[in-house]
Amino acid sequence: MNKHQRSVTLRSGVKIGPGHPCFIVAEVGNNHQGEFELAKRMIEEAAKAGVQAVKFQKRDVEALLTRAGREAAYSGRNSFGATYGEHREALELSMEQMAALKAYTESLGLVFFASCWDEPSLRGILDLDVELLKICSADLVNVPLLRRSAEAGVPIILSTGMSAFEDIDIAMAELRRSHDEIVLLHCNSTYPCPEECIGLPVMDSLRERYGVPVGYSGHERGIAPSVAAAALGACVVERHFTLDKTMKGTDHQASLEPAELAQMVSMIREVEKAVIIKGKKVFPEEQGAAKKLRKSIVFSRDLPAGHVLCEADLTTRSPWVGISPVHWDEVLGATLKRPVKHEEPLQWDILSLIPAVGSNVATS
Repeated sequence: MNKHQRSVTLRSGVKIGPGHPCFIVAEVGNNHQGEFELAKRMIEEAAKAGVQAVKFQKRDVEALLTRAGREAAYSGRNSFGATYGEHREALELSMEQMAALKAYTESLGLVFFASCWDEPSLRGILDLDVELLKICSADLVNVPLLRRSAEAGVPIILSTGMSAFEDIDIAMAELRRSHDEIVLLHCNSTYPCPEECIGLPVMDSLRERYGVPVGYSGHERGIAPSVAAAALGACVVERHFTLDKTMKGTDHQASLEPAELAQMVSMIREVEKAVIIKGKKVFPEEQGAAKKLRKSIVFSRDLPAGHVLCEADLTTRSPWVGISPVHWDEVLGATLKRPVKHEEPLQWDILSLIPAVGSNVATS
């Protein structure tokens, strides 16, 4: 197995990597608006859409922000508080609520995980006994948090938005000090991200450089780039999820509503089937079409026995019941053993065969 064929296995048995179904993640994030019941309903809708996992975000505002950051005025249509600290607090769920949401998620057969934006949040999420962690693009350069996350020994998904390869090199080296159960997500951290800025071929560069499973975290408005990512081998596709794009909050516009999420899941599963076969082959179902649609060499006029065939004597017509036109040059110059009629299919047994033509091509 070469370095590009390895996969990551979660405790539940889910495998993430080449050769396994794309691990499709509904990123709930903070689109639950800080409301437990809304979060629970989002999990239910994500499960109906067919995803394999739901992802939340967890912050301890005091550990996340300086006092100046917490007390900064924060106004506008997307504000949930007068200061940025109040805004962030309003969007948080408690660890007890997170525990309940994890239990509900797993009762529906999905994987629950979260991105932890600070060390208190990381400790709290790990106490929930999660089988997977997410490190967000913002913390790819946060060496202390990278170390604490890796030391937990839990598989890690790392988003690479806002980052150059030099940044990713450092992050991967830190994580690999503890283990190599890592999945990288190609990402552009623009919300929403214009299609021309997505750069899906970067996934190939990540695979080649780091030798770990690679996926895609999309922030575009539509679904086509995410489906294309799966076609290009993304082992994870993560998309922000909302019940209503018009809700208050900065992430909703770059999120998918339930019907869109379900459509994306369905299209990715179709794409997965379409790339199973790697080599060119002719399917049994195509043989019938070939008999109907491909052509035979037929006579363009009545001809007597003993006639030597030239191009003017022949043409091609469907269906394929005689000699295939692939043998056109082989039959020119052959002599007819009997008279033939206009549009009669040419058959090998009525020809005085020219040398080197045999029965092995008679039905080709």
